[in-house]
Amino acid sequence: MTVAKQESGQEGADDKGDMSGGGGDAYVPSQRRLERERHKRTRARRATAIAALSTLVTAVVLYLVVVSAPGWPRTKETFFNGQYAREALPKVLEGLWLNVRLLLICGAAVLVLGMLIAVARTLRGPVFFPLRVLAAAYTDFFRGLPLIINLMIVVLGVPALRLQGVTVDPVWLGGTALTLTYSAYVAEVFRAGIESVHPSQRAAARSLGLSNRQALRYVVLPQAVRRQVPPLLNDLVSLQKDTGLVSIGGAIDAVRAADIIVGRSLNYTPYIVAGLVFVALTIPMTRFTDWVTARMDRQRAQGGTT
Repeated sequence: MTVAKQESGQEGADDKGDMSGGGGDAYVPSQRRLERERHKRTRARRATAIAALSTLVTAVVLYLVVVSAPGWPRTKETFFNGQYAREALPKVLEGLWLNVRLLLICGAAVLVLGMLIAVARTLRGPVFFPLRVLAAAYTDFFRGLPLIINLMIVVLGVPALRLQGVTVDPVWLGGTALTLTYSAYVAEVFRAGIESVHPSQRAAARSLGLSNRQALRYVVLPQAVRRQVPPLLNDLVSLQKDTGLVSIGGAIDAVRAADIIVGRSLNYTPYIVAGLVFVALTIPMTRFTDWVTARMDRQRAQGGTT
């Protein structure tokens, strides 16, 4: 033990380095510290090189497997035709603007409706029992109903009713179906956040003279929303992709624009173009979600905001 302590003390002394002259001289790292940092840099460069080489080898193998397949020439002509890709890209981008607008409008509506449903499910007291039952039935129904069926029912069924004053625009009807489905998922995310707040927080707020409504608004909901930001962003990413399903009602979005070209040319390259456009739009949102999640994890580990 004594020898180990002496060696540890010697290493610590080496890390502090030598101070030449008076107390105001610059810090000079020890030789051992310099060697340790050099070793770390060497390991990092080696790991980067191995990762790059492994990625390159994997890409080459996959490429050779694909291009050596018997049906690759026909597949390349049908799905990766440069002429049809150049023709489809402007029209797909024009239709993508509809998807972006749907994302913004439906996203805001989903957050508001989801929050109201979550609050309704967490209300206390027997007088709110019917409201809790309705909120639970809503979430159970729309979480269990496939989105594509919900879209068909709303987009195709509502115009068949011939209701006065009710729009038959497939864009609005498709957005309504998206809002109904995703608000059920978001409501459960909000409810989980509300229930994760310790009851002592509400009790402390009540002891300070706040009413139940004020405690929910100023104490519980801010903590609940802050904790549930990552899953909410994940739902937003999913909503962004599913806006393409409004095309089943005839709305000219990115997917429908690609479908029109495919129907005329019998070439599926426009679908690849539309898919790549959605991927390019989704990746930044996904990386932002990962960054927010990592940041919140670091804050929790450091005892910061929960």
